[in-house]
Amino acid sequence: MHMPTGTQWLIILLIVVLLFGAKKIPELAKGLGKGIKSFKNEMNNDTDEKVVEKIEEKADIKTTNASDENLKEEKKA
Repeated sequence: MHMPTGTQWLIILLIVVLLFGAKKIPELAKGLGKGIKSFKNEMNNDTDEKVVEKIEEKADIKTTNASDENLKEEKKA
């Protein structure tokens, strides 16, 4: 399957204008842009939350290991 040529793109554009009207197309594009921006923000927030969770898990592991070592030292003494 090949990419549409310039004439084919023009026909597609004319069909879109006829279906939605010239006034509606900018509104549709604006809504699509907002949706994409919102999706990207949510993806970044989700990634940030995962990073924070991993850091917290590592901090808990270090705290647990330090507590275990303190208990071992107290038993020796």
